[in-house]
Amino acid sequence: MDRTPRRPARRVLAVVLAVTAALGAAAPGASAADRAAGTGPGAARVPLRVATYNIHAGAGEDNVFDLDRTAAAIRALGADVIGLQEVDVHWGARSGFADEARELAMRLRMRVFFAPIYDLPPATADGERRQYGVAVLSRYPVRDAQNHEITRLSTQTPDPVPAPAPGFAEVTVRVRGAAVHVYTTHLDYRTDPSVRRAQVDDMLAVLAEDAGPKVLLGDFNAEPGAPELARLWGPLADAAPDGGRTYPAAGPVRRIDLVTVSPEVSVTGARVWATTASDHRPVVADLLLRRPGR
Repeated sequence: MDRTPRRPARRVLAVVLAVTAALGAAAPGASAADRAAGTGPGAARVPLRVATYNIHAGAGEDNVFDLDRTAAAIRALGADVIGLQEVDVHWGARSGFADEARELAMRLRMRVFFAPIYDLPPATADGERRQYGVAVLSRYPVRDAQNHEITRLSTQTPDPVPAPAPGFAEVTVRVRGAAVHVYTTHLDYRTDPSVRRAQVDDMLAVLAEDAGPKVLLGDFNAEPGAPELARLWGPLADAAPDGGRTYPAAGPVRRIDLVTVSPEVSVTGARVWATTASDHRPVVADLLLRRPGR
């Protein structure tokens, strides 16, 4: 399809859902990245462990919904900031109409920002609005959060055409004096790459508005060498260019779940985590952020 969709507005409502009640939880202990690096508050470089994970709405490779299993898989990553895709919030029977974003944040004692792609009326008169999208979990304070629009081809309307829609999450996280922009995305799954190509352009336009270190996490539904992802490389780098495949989880044949970073961010290690708590495997990366003035 050789159609150039209308460029979407780069920013929508300032904060769709602020950090949940998990903010009131006691502060967690030292992060895994801190412990591994053995660095103190005065270090010139600040360690940060990030991860990306498509949680399949809380269902494993066996298609059994089990949010406790999902939480355990996330906890095992030891990550400070995690980008999640396929997150249900009161969406439907497949996930027990659970608010997965809030429940995972509470189980893991983390802060959360949820950015819906779809926001539909309740299934029943006394029900909650049905939402589906992406989320960011963070051990560190979230200073700002936004749900950006990018081009999408809706799965909820008949005969859809590419159009701006929300669901590209951005949070600004403060890590011991170092601020980093973390984005989470879920790109189009269809064989035709044209929508993904437009989505890449839209994401890069959002990233260009922000200064400083950037980390883009997500399910790209394309491997790093796909032509439609080519414009990402330069503004960003693949954190795990020699990493393993991520999909499907039980016997992965494609590497479509990626951690990408801007030039201001150093990567000290990355790996794919073997688990079948979803139909995707998560990717974990250990990063170093430069402290301001260093």
